[in-house]
Amino acid sequence: MRQKTVHSVTIITLCFVLLLTMLSGCSGNNAAKPAESEQAKQEQESTAPSGSFKPGTYTAEADGKDGKIQVEVTFDETEQITDIRIVSQTETAGIGDTAIERVKEQIIAGQTLAVDAVSGATETSNALLAAVENAVKQAGANVEAFKGRAVQKAGAGQIEKLTADVAVVGAGASGVSAAVSAADQGAKVIIIEKTATIGGASNLSWAGKFYNSSAAVESGLKVNVEQEIADWIVNNHWRVDAAAIRQYVTKSGETYDWLAEKGYKTTFLNFAGEQLHVLPPYETRQETLRAMLSASVEKQGGQVITETTAKQLMTNDSGDVVGVIAEKADGTTLEISAKSVIMATGGYAANKEMVKESFGFEGVNGGLGQNIGEGLKMAWEAGAKVPDNFGGQMLHQTLARATDKLKTQFSPYEASYPLMLTYLPNFMNVGPSGARFRDEAATLTAVAAANTSAFNGAYHLVIVSKSQLDALMAKGMNGVNAPKLPGMPPEFYAAFQDQFTLDNPWNNADEVFEAMVKNGDGYKGNTIEELAQNAGMDKDVLLDAFHKYEEATKTGVDTEFGKAKEYLLPMGEGPYYAIIAEINNLGSVGGLLVNTKFEVLDDKRVPIKGLYAVGLESEGVLFNDTYVGNGVGIGYSFTSGRLGGESAATSALSQ
Repeated sequence: MRQKTVHSVTIITLCFVLLLTMLSGCSGNNAAKPAESEQAKQEQESTAPSGSFKPGTYTAEADGKDGKIQVEVTFDETEQITDIRIVSQTETAGIGDTAIERVKEQIIAGQTLAVDAVSGATETSNALLAAVENAVKQAGANVEAFKGRAVQKAGAGQIEKLTADVAVVGAGASGVSAAVSAADQGAKVIIIEKTATIGGASNLSWAGKFYNSSAAVESGLKVNVEQEIADWIVNNHWRVDAAAIRQYVTKSGETYDWLAEKGYKTTFLNFAGEQLHVLPPYETRQETLRAMLSASVEKQGGQVITETTAKQLMTNDSGDVVGVIAEKADGTTLEISAKSVIMATGGYAANKEMVKESFGFEGVNGGLGQNIGEGLKMAWEAGAKVPDNFGGQMLHQTLARATDKLKTQFSPYEASYPLMLTYLPNFMNVGPSGARFRDEAATLTAVAAANTSAFNGAYHLVIVSKSQLDALMAKGMNGVNAPKLPGMPPEFYAAFQDQFTLDNPWNNADEVFEAMVKNGDGYKGNTIEELAQNAGMDKDVLLDAFHKYEEATKTGVDTEFGKAKEYLLPMGEGPYYAIIAEINNLGSVGGLLVNTKFEVLDDKRVPIKGLYAVGLESEGVLFNDTYVGNGVGIGYSFTSGRLGGESAATSALSQ
């Protein structure tokens, strides 16, 4: 349903406020006093110290997204929480730590555990709440009273109106770039972000691709642009926008220099012939992006408003987009009137149901928890076309389910043993049924590894024998003829980089794999038949795959998948272990159809006046059914933001 004018929303809201005022006024009559007195009595009882309560400081912990969060919670004699001290936590800087402080403040201010999770940091928020609840129980305080007190939003029922030339929804890489670019054209820009963090997924990314950047050319590595474009189109089966691909390939190099001029300096890397640009140090990124917004958006009279969630696009009688309605953290309704609105909302990869329905994928969301598709739905309601290739995802890494629990029991290096084996081509890979499904050399390329697995099911299993574990314990990865180090992202092995060598023996590997099975993150069988039974695989299917694979290791010829002889490692004697391997989805790809001005198109492929989209929401024009780029995601986000912001500002300022 479209909103035709802001006027109707304002009237409805004012009427609602008036009704609440009238009802509040009625509470002062004599008939209401007994009920009010009883309510007050109940509230007093619920907050009164319980018989077992003891004031003091209590220590508790809970599992967050990236490790344990340990707290000390102090209670006074009236059963009030006076302090929550964070003893230790390892949550993501700029995201998790910000959420911890916000939830902590709300718990103390409201003396409540009924606090909403901070958008983008749900696991972290819930972990802190769980730890504090544990402390409440230890103190003998009234848990139900703490859970029953609602957080009061000071701005509920209030409306704030703002005006801008350009409104940007989402402050990730594409949104910030769009806002800065638009402001540089002379536009007054208001950018809103649903979390407290600026930078979005770019704060977690590694590198971007900016074709033929000045740094790449200076280093002697230059891409044949015409060949790159032609190959790209063919590799995506022609189901792409050739003009959009050409624009990205020919214009992204300029984005490298643009970012450098703005202070966001990347470092060129010749990555096996690919032009990648490593992003600045993780801890500096958000600060740098905020500085960019300050120097352009705020200097031009615009605003940067965080913890504000867009709810609906405003349209006029002609169907033109004329602004956006949002809700601030305090409950205030924010109405931003704008001549151009840019959607930079980051996709829907954290919406499991939406991903499953559109793509059939059931793996892990490795992106941000706040990206649940609201931006797309708002645009669709305003008339935007759902692209014919809707559903693509950015599947890019393999994960071992065992890793997190193992890190609480072993060193980071030892805990990563199962993970490392999922990146080597020397082991038999089977699907949930027990059938082998690929040449395991696909594990040497991130996108190939991810998509072959995802096409096969919700997870796959890497089969390892006791004989192979013995070889690993004796000679490290050289013992299993690993062709090179596992191709994991650098952040996966940062904690044990000195140990991450081919010849380093895998001490305690047998204990690690036994713990993996005990934790429920893998399986074991003394025989292949027993392994099939324990892992829920079909016995006959796994036996057939196993025997054919063993024959291939003896003859050196893989008649099923053509795996190279040097990767055909004999299984040897059992027991046998199965590692549960899952695929990491870094983000959805597309959802809005755009032209090269980044105008959003309707069902007739005609631009919707006033509506633009950049970043992941618009990336479907580059790919067929799934992402196959390396560094394209972040490179396109910055480039589409830069160009889309310029287009939106040009249109707004011409009106």
